[in-house]
Amino acid sequence: MLYDAHNHLHFAEFAPYLEAVLPELTAINLGGIVANGTHPDDDWDDVAALAQRFDWVRPSYGIHPWDCGIRPSDWQAKFTARLESDPRAAVGEIGIDQAMLDREPSPGQARRAPMDEQCAVFQWQFNWAAAHDRPASIHCVRAVGTLLDVLKQSARPARGFLLHAYSGSAEMVPEFVELGAYFSFNTSFLDPRRKRQHAAFRAIPADRLLVETDAPATPPPASAGPYLLDPPPPPTWSNHPANLRLAYDYLAELRQIPVAELEDTVATNFTRLFG
Repeated sequence: MLYDAHNHLHFAEFAPYLEAVLPELTAINLGGIVANGTHPDDDWDDVAALAQRFDWVRPSYGIHPWDCGIRPSDWQAKFTARLESDPRAAVGEIGIDQAMLDREPSPGQARRAPMDEQCAVFQWQFNWAAAHDRPASIHCVRAVGTLLDVLKQSARPARGFLLHAYSGSAEMVPEFVELGAYFSFNTSFLDPRRKRQHAAFRAIPADRLLVETDAPATPPPASAGPYLLDPPPPPTWSNHPANLRLAYDYLAELRQIPVAELEDTVATNFTRLFG
């Protein structure tokens, strides 16, 4: 069975496609997913509804760094109440993002939290996950060194945590492994130009490998022959969750192992981390 360690199938952008893709998810032998919330007032209820409908959905709740600057004043109370109400739930999507700050804001864009604020909000959520031994799914873009420093200063979940769509170098992998990290191979990494990610995923120990789509975000390149949503949505939200199959096949080839071996490894790792 195949396991998607990080996605957003609860997003409003995906709602028109959900019913149509269910047979295709059955066809690829989907075993489980982790659906990640990003803001308590925007999508946490949608995550809960999806998990209530499908027993193969593991819910996860967090304040995403893109939403850090517009979090509600009572976000900690909402976070604690939501996680305590569901023992199956993971923590995420949480993290830090320097790339967001490097871009020019678009007109009317919501407030973007500076890096020190992102780090504080991330660390509070991550420390909660550690204290309750919940898995955490971490977003990190152009801030891998900063993330490593924060993790070293934080308590960490005994069961580990996920570096979603890991974008760091192969050389940094051992340090993250020592801290308890798992690493998920993203569908966008099917792009042959993603040499840095390919080198990193050759270096990651087998017992820390996971696979993800981030659907409906981060679609694979057209050259990969991906599953397509019909009618085509905006490119930003065009990733079909059945592209998980392509990510497994590509990663197995990258590591030069049989895909069946990778499927067994990822299933074991997914269960170890997420339960």
